[in-house]
This record gives sequence, C-alpha cells and structure tokens, in this order.
Amino acid sequence: MNIDVRQPEHSCLVEHRSINLAISERGFSALRRLDPLLEARVRDLAIPMHGRMIHTRDGKQTSQAYDVFGKHINSVGRNALIKILLDAADSYSRVTLHFRHELVDVDFDSRRATLRNAETGHQFDSRADLIVGADGAYSRVRQRMMTKVMMNYSQTYIEHGYCEFSIAPINDAFAMNPNHLHIWPRGSFMLIALPNPDKTFTCTLFMPWRQFDQIKTGDEAVGFFRANFPDALDLMGEKSMCAEYARNPKGSLVYVKCTPHTYKNCAVILGDAAHAMVPFYGQGMNCGFEDVEKLDEIMLATLQASGSESTETTQLTDEQLLSALDEYSATRAADTDAIVDLALDNYVEMRASVISYSYLLRKQLEGILHRLFPTLVIPLYTMVSFTSIPYAAVIRQWNRQTLWLHRSIYAATTTAVLGAGLISAQLLGLRMPTLNQVARVFSHNY
Repeated sequence: MNIDVRQPEHSCLVEHRSINLAISERGFSALRRLDPLLEARVRDLAIPMHGRMIHTRDGKQTSQAYDVFGKHINSVGRNALIKILLDAADSYSRVTLHFRHELVDVDFDSRRATLRNAETGHQFDSRADLIVGADGAYSRVRQRMMTKVMMNYSQTYIEHGYCEFSIAPINDAFAMNPNHLHIWPRGSFMLIALPNPDKTFTCTLFMPWRQFDQIKTGDEAVGFFRANFPDALDLMGEKSMCAEYARNPKGSLVYVKCTPHTYKNCAVILGDAAHAMVPFYGQGMNCGFEDVEKLDEIMLATLQASGSESTETTQLTDEQLLSALDEYSATRAADTDAIVDLALDNYVEMRASVISYSYLLRKQLEGILHRLFPTLVIPLYTMVSFTSIPYAAVIRQWNRQTLWLHRSIYAATTTAVLGAGLISAQLLGLRMPTLNQVARVFSHNY
C-alpha cells in the first residue's frame, strides 16, 4: 500500500480519487469467517441503504426497494474501512506492514519478490511460502505471471468516465434521505449519491467522455447541472460544485478478465488484479473479499481431506497447496467473469432502465413471486447482493427465470386473447373451434 491512511497527515489523501463503497452479504460473510468482531466493527460504520431513490428532472423522488423482505446494502466510508482492515492486519504477530514500497520483480519459482522503498530507493528481496498479488487492476504481479503461464487476458475501457462531488449536511442533518442510494438517471449518463457517517453525501457523475470534454467552464458546468440535476445542484451549491468539478480528477472505468488466477503452488492473484470491474453493482470489494473466503475454504478442505484436524492452512504440503490453488482458479474464474459482465449490464439498468415501464413491471412481478415462492423465484439483485450463490450460478438461474416468465406471460396473454375470442364468437353466434384446434395453439414451440 502506498500510504498509511491511519496517520493524520494522510487521512484525506484517498478522498475524491475513488468511488464510494457499498458492502453487502458477500463482503460481510468473508469478514465473519475471519473474525465476527471484525464484521461487527464494519457494520457499526455502515449506513443501511434499503433501496434506490430515483430523482426526476422536476425534482420528484420515487423509492425502489432492493428487496421485498427488507434486505439492504450498506454504504461505508473508504478511509474508515481501510483503517479498520489495517488495524486488523497489524494485530497479527506474523504480519508486518510496509508502506511506500513498490514491486520491482518477482521470481515465482523461488517465491522471491524484489521490493523498493519509494522514499529511499533501497531494494531488497523478500521470500514467502505463497506470493499473493492483490495489487489492483494494473497488477504488476499479474504482469509477471503472464510471462510464466498461458494466461487469457483482456482489459477494456468503457467510453464513460466519472467525477466526484459532495453534498454537505444541512443544520447538522443529512440533506437527503440517508437510507437510499440516490440516482438521477438520464439515459446515457447519471449522477448517484451515497451517504457517509459524517452526514455528507458522496456524489459521482458517470457520463461519456465526450460530454465531459464539452464542459470547459464553470458556467457550462452550472448549466449542465441546472438542466439535468437541478435539485442536486441546489444541495451542492453552484460555487462548491464548480470548484469540485475543476479540482477533482476525472477517472476512467476499466474492466479486466483473466484466467488462470494462479501459478503452480507459488502465486495467486486476488481482487482487481484478477477481475477488475466497473462499479455499478457495488460488488468489486465484495467480490475481492469473497476471493479470500473461497480460497481459504478450498485450502482448508484440501488440508482436512488428508486426515488433518488442523485449521492452519500453513500446514499444507507443496502438493496440497498446488491442488488447492488449481481448484481455486478452475472454479473461481467463471464466477469472477460473471460478475464483471453483470456489473457492466447494471450500468444500463441504473442510468436508463430504472424508469422504464417494462423494468418496473418485471420488478413488481418478480417481487410478488419471490414473496410467494422465496426459494424458487429470486430477483437478480437479491441473488447478487443478499446471497452467496456463485455468480455464474446466479446468471444461469436468472436466465431460467427469464425464460419461465416469458413463457408464463405468453401463455397468460394467449389464454386471455383466446378466451375473449371464444366469448365474442359465442355472442356473435360464430362456429366454436374444436379442442384439437385449441391444443395446437398452446403446443406452439416458443
């Protein structure tokens, strides 16, 4: 890590550089496995968000609940979460934290990494039983691994960027309802806002780069916000919004897929290093935490399959470690590819679909069916955010449910039309169809 955000002089350096965080069941599950007290500490920081609050151009607000049973995601401050995780890591006697160090080279077969102190320039070697690359979307560990394995790899930038803004409290209270993710959907672009413990909101504008390029002055920024997000602009204040638009960087959005995630029994890549994704499902951090949980589950199962009663995965032999890493890569890559795709698809939903009648109708119908048959029909968002169903299995179930819904709607529509036709025919004294003719209608292969 580059800086220790626990130090006062560094506490604000990561603000306005990355999108706000949302944590849900997958993230909590991983924290719970590590230490229930750690999960509790993070929950204490979190602000529940029970649904989306949709803002129209005329200022009307409409709530869309995430789940019919009241389940919710949680907004958590990035700095505060990092501090808790660093404190937790620091509490282990065998963990030593080094800041402002960079990776120079890796010799995977000898499990040796060469590091350089960014302040002094001093280089040194460090050896480990297993090299773990959790060094982000532009991972140097992954780059070095690609020279050792036949890795299938893709990196794609989308044609949209982002810029962050803030909304201050009003009279020491939240300026908007804090228990929602606020969205201003505008078709090809959108503004979102997530609550923070200090009663501010972190707002993020996502839109095509060409639109960012068209806004060159403060007056143009004000005009754009006034036309598209008038209520948000009133809460931000024109002067503050202009200052943040000029000061805060415009970030790019990239997604990464690769496989395998491991090299022999020597190295593994986790988190964004293995599967960077766009932020529109709020699953980047959750998926990264789940990586650790799944790897630990597989390593522990491999150890105990040998007859060992130990829970210390450091007791794995080289052969057992190789087996565990191979299994992890073989099973996890399909799931991480799936959530990368889901996150990209959810951008269209958030900026456009949430106000379409077809989306709202399906959401209403699925909510009713989920309440009646909670284990048979599960909305996509619920499966992703409120369960630990593997992401690839989520897509398969979602596709099955979509097929069932389409067939059910087709059958219901056909029945209604046919029924109306039969009644009309009877009233008009027309010849009624035979049962065979009716059967042929419903045996249509759709």
